[in-house]
Amino acid sequence: MRRGGSRPHRGAVYATLLYIDLTLAVLTLVAAPIAGVRATRRRLSVLAGLAAARLLVACSLLTGGMLLADTRLSIQVPLAVLPAAWAVWRPSRTSAHVSAAASVLAVWWLLAPPAPQDTTLVLAGSAAALAMIGGLSIAVGRWRRSRSRLSRLPWLTTAFLLVPAATLALAGQANAAATAHQHGSGQLDVDQLTGPRDRKPDVRLTLTAARGPVRLDSGATVDGLTFNGTSPGPEIRAKKGQLVEVTLVNQNVAEGVTVHWHGVDVPNAEDGVPGVTQDAVPPGGRHVYRFVPTRAGTFWYHTHRDGLLNVKKGLFGALIVEDETAFDGLERTAFAHAWPSPGGGDVVALDRGDRPARQAAPAGRNVLLRMVNSSEEPQRIQVGGAPFRVAAIDGNAVLDATPIESETGLLLAAGGRYDLTFTMPPGAVTVALGASAGASLTFSPGGTAGPVGTTGGGQFDPLTYGSGTPPASGPYQRSFDLRLDDGFGFSQGRLSYVSSLINGRLYPAVPSLEVTRGDRVRMRIASRSIINHPFHLHGHRVRVLYRNGEPATGSPWWTDTLNIASGEVYEIEFIADNPGIWMDHCHNFQHGANGMIMHLAYQGVSTPYSAGHDLPE
Repeated sequence: MRRGGSRPHRGAVYATLLYIDLTLAVLTLVAAPIAGVRATRRRLSVLAGLAAARLLVACSLLTGGMLLADTRLSIQVPLAVLPAAWAVWRPSRTSAHVSAAASVLAVWWLLAPPAPQDTTLVLAGSAAALAMIGGLSIAVGRWRRSRSRLSRLPWLTTAFLLVPAATLALAGQANAAATAHQHGSGQLDVDQLTGPRDRKPDVRLTLTAARGPVRLDSGATVDGLTFNGTSPGPEIRAKKGQLVEVTLVNQNVAEGVTVHWHGVDVPNAEDGVPGVTQDAVPPGGRHVYRFVPTRAGTFWYHTHRDGLLNVKKGLFGALIVEDETAFDGLERTAFAHAWPSPGGGDVVALDRGDRPARQAAPAGRNVLLRMVNSSEEPQRIQVGGAPFRVAAIDGNAVLDATPIESETGLLLAAGGRYDLTFTMPPGAVTVALGASAGASLTFSPGGTAGPVGTTGGGQFDPLTYGSGTPPASGPYQRSFDLRLDDGFGFSQGRLSYVSSLINGRLYPAVPSLEVTRGDRVRMRIASRSIINHPFHLHGHRVRVLYRNGEPATGSPWWTDTLNIASGEVYEIEFIADNPGIWMDHCHNFQHGANGMIMHLAYQGVSTPYSAGHDLPE
């Protein structure tokens, strides 16, 4: 029996380095004006020491991969180190001004990270700004000796502020000029990429979205949204290969509604993304989705219109796709969900269960628990009372899944799914969110037992769990690098400091990833942010190859929602086998609303829809 592998601590080390670098940056903002006002060797040495410390941190980050450190080493550190070294070597009023300005400028490029392709422009512009500040420093010194009134004006401060002002102006212009998906013409239209229209559906139902209260088990009532009068919405079940037809009716949700089939590789027109694959369904309207699921597993559906509020309020439900062999045992689907609390904040629950719940399960019977995280943050799940297996991840079966010790924790990404199986013992088994049993479900033969302890254990690591074949060798037709940052940016005309930048930009200014059907695609994603980013690619599943340079050695880790923690670098691959224009975004709804959205666009595909100011998530 095993714990499923212990997640390496390298990501935590790099996260610590990112915090250290941010702390050094703040100290630099304090030290730079002091050194600039009065140029003493001691003060300049402090500034040089901070620059050297940032160089050391950047070199340490480099051991985790170039993506964690490239802009630090190519832009920020040179700007801080070289002028500071000159100022210490030849202290003067001018060298102090240039060193102070360069140090603050290096911090600015940390707070407003540029796009990788803009590195040369940023360095050239920064060098020009520093040369201007050096020239003004000499001129102001001469003016002051001549007692000119011009010398009293804040020339140096104004010159320095031109850099961030110009940066923000250019970023705002780029965002305003960008289109939502940058694909206006092509040989194939999104509307043509539909599910079968000439077959009778095997599974047919109607989902009616409406406003209505959602009552939690504790008695608290949420001003919520429902599908068919309930939340989670009705569980949809189909067999692999069956044609599913769902008619969405919007009764009175003013913002509009769509349905996205999370994790199911539907045809592009059925994906439910407003402004890309359809228009949002207004009150009184309807829309028909038709698709054939090709993989068995645990999936879910949710609105993709105003997901920040409307998924949280209840517009979601389960989609279970079965294969030819039904599970022989007790089966339960449970959502880890954060409901908006009437008093403010969130209430974490299993479905609507915000207090311990119980369910009868005969001893000796197999139990399958399908866990879905419909909240915007990763959820820690613990199983106490029996060893268990992780049978599937995001609807993808795990090969050679071995027993995992009781109380081992599992980190479930926002939007992700785990299928957990165990054999019911004579005693109780508790599945809990977090270390406490507040939101928990306890199985017992009589259905009356209270929660068992779930406070110990290590952490499950899918990178090494199970066994299987290595990925195919051969060339990649496309390779992409994504850097996830915190910083200033424009999205939909708004300037803010967000944890949502992709390669220095926000939606809709993030360039699309362009592919051709049949391409084998490699993607590297590095989080230089201080928080988690659960990245979700629509219409495709991806295979994890490496995390922080360590290869995946367990069962092939296929996923559609990958939690990328601070300081982590993932290398993934997928086959571009589903033509369309696909969302590729952070499934933390707040980050999506801030602009952490891009598109995977097949060449020759266009869309007639326009997102305008409608952020999908």
